[in-house]
Amino acid sequence: MSFETIRLEHLGPVAKIVLNRPERLNACPPSMAVEISDALSMLGDARAVLLTGEGRAFCSGADLAASGTRSIAGGAGSYKALTESYNPMILKLSRLAMPVVIAVNGPAAGVGCSLALAGDFTLAAKSAYFLQAFVNIGLVPDGGSSWILPRLIGKARATQMMMLGERIGAEQAQDWGLIYKAVDDAALADEALALATRLANGPTVALGTMRQNLARAIDCDLAAALLIEAEGQWKAGDSADAAEGILAFLEKRKTQFTGR
Repeated sequence: MSFETIRLEHLGPVAKIVLNRPERLNACPPSMAVEISDALSMLGDARAVLLTGEGRAFCSGADLAASGTRSIAGGAGSYKALTESYNPMILKLSRLAMPVVIAVNGPAAGVGCSLALAGDFTLAAKSAYFLQAFVNIGLVPDGGSSWILPRLIGKARATQMMMLGERIGAEQAQDWGLIYKAVDDAALADEALALATRLANGPTVALGTMRQNLARAIDCDLAAALLIEAEGQWKAGDSADAAEGILAFLEKRKTQFTGR
């Protein structure tokens, strides 16, 4: 399958998705969201996903001016675009049974900010920034920002980002706990791929179950979280990687996980 707005590359066990509209700062029309969702169904034997942008931006937000997508600027059009394109993309990314690394190589604004925070590890170039730009054009945050921001940085800082619409630089984002790490611009691509490769060589069933458990446990009480963990341990414990991990421990050797 060929794509018009993204690239899908397979780098060993890592599936790399690149937002590929550099001339538009990777602004994301509904068609790009659909293509990202499609790419997430074409991961093959990949055991981790790496998502980044081409050029000098990660994603400047929804492309309100793109040909054929002007309707998303209206209320009904926005609702349709979100429920049919953007929201399914975010949900599909969140439900993957493998780790997701996101490399923010430049501005991440609007729904691009939401997408930048939708993985397990977000690394950002020190020149990058995060912007909840919605208030500046009379709109409200979408793409899951209202859910994820207070969970990452608390209600006060989430409110600051949403209602003041100010840029949050990569190093400040790291200090806040908004992202995993801010790195030198020149090192971003290599460091992100190294992390994705490390995760891809890990126990994929266990890692996928961890990310799903974390998402479920955020909104439940301790008793429910304990049950979720027990169910996840059952699933992971039946995997070939768990058998390998235990055997390697007993034999005092390095594990050789296969993702099964």
